Order: sequence, then C-alpha cells, then structure tokens
Amino acid sequence: MKNVLLAFTVLVFIAGCAGAPPEDPLEPHNRAVFSFNDKLDKNVMKPVAERYEAVTPVLVRTWVSNFFGNLQDPWIAVNSLLQGKVTEAVTGLMRFLFNSTMGLGGLLDISTEAGLPKHDEDFGQTLGAWGVKEGYFIVLPFFGPTTLRDASAMPLDVAATSLWSRSYGKSIIKDSKVRYGLSGLKVINARARHLGAERTLEEGTLDKYRFARDLYLQQRRFRVHDGNPPLGNNDFDLDEDFDAPLESGEEQ
Repeated sequence: MKNVLLAFTVLVFIAGCAGAPPEDPLEPHNRAVFSFNDKLDKNVMKPVAERYEAVTPVLVRTWVSNFFGNLQDPWIAVNSLLQGKVTEAVTGLMRFLFNSTMGLGGLLDISTEAGLPKHDEDFGQTLGAWGVKEGYFIVLPFFGPTTLRDASAMPLDVAATSLWSRSYGKSIIKDSKVRYGLSGLKVINARARHLGAERTLEEGTLDKYRFARDLYLQQRRFRVHDGNPPLGNNDFDLDEDFDAPLESGEEQ
C-alpha cells in the first residue's frame, strides 16, 4: 500500500510538470549519480557478474533468465490490458500458465516455441500510453537512468514482479535468506546478460553520460509508442548530440 501511495504522490507531481522542457535541468546531479553508479558497477557489479558467468553454464543461466522472465508475464498482461491491447494481455497470461506448468515453473520457455511471443510492457509505459508526460530525466542511485514518470511506476513494477515482495505486508517466500538470495541472483544474472554493454558506452562516445541518457530516452519512447514515437520538443537528436563538441567542464 505504501508503494501505491508513493507512486500516486509522484504521479501527481509529474502531472504538474507535464510541460517540462526537453532540457536536462538536473544534469549536474545526474552526472554525479551516474559517476557513482559507474564506479560501483566497475568495482562490484561487473566483477561479480563476470565470475557468475564464468562458473555458471549457459543452460543454467538461460533457466534463471526464463524463471525471472516468467514472473513478469502476468504484470505485462495487466499493463497490456490497461493499454487496450487485449490480444497481448491474453498472450501474456497464457505464457505464464504454460511456462509455469509445462515449463517446470518457468525454467523452460515453451510458450515462445509454441507461437506465444513475449511482450514488453510495464506501468511506466502504461502511464505514457495514458498521456502522462515523462517529466525530467533523472539518474537514480543503483537503479540508473529513468524519468520522473518511470520512477513513479517503479515501485509497482518491482512489487508486481517479485514473488518475495513484502510491499503489502505479505510474502509468498517466508524465508528471508531465500528472498534475499533470489533478489541477488536476479540482479547478478541481469548484469551478466549485459556484459559488454559498457564497451559500447566506452567506444560509442566521449561523453558516456550523454550517450546513456539519450539512448535510454530513445528506447523508452520507442517502447511507449510501440515502435512509432512521435517527433516533438521532448525528442533528443542523437546524431546532433554525438557530433556536437563537448562543452567546457563536461566529462570525457
């Protein structure tokens, strides 16, 4: 319930910022947090993920990814329905039922092979489909790039996709060690799946922050508008941003 109230409070704030300009007014703060996250990743997350990848067979990592992906399907179905995508909502529910039973608790993704593709929807996208503006770009400690709209949706997304969530005073998994272990495994497995992504940031531009910001915003708009984002004042010109010389004082 606390998460719901938090999401609603932030959502009200976003509504007041509906006319937010495309600039990045929080850039000084965002760059500081981005630098913190980058150092944390290099010194902790990346080494752990590399070790995990080295000692865990590919098949096992696939099972882990399928398991956590299966937990997302009901929430994806809910958001699909909230956006009026009835067919996708039914597909999401069928995926969860098939993979949870015949797929050994979600370890096997038999639904994709059966012609039930996995979709990508979350509450942030639902808010966008309802017309809620994304608001300012912001970088959160540990969580990384987001927008005010997506940040407001994050508590609901996390609670809805976690079997061990205690957001509403209950938890399907009672053992705290198991809950924390699963949470850690989810984070490490996700990081391992993106090993090499930092190479793109390092080689793609002199300004990692700007590259990460523009890439995130571009991808989110692509998803919110189902692959056909409208051009407007809130769209960054990626080519222009990358080709423009860095201003004095910007990180290199």
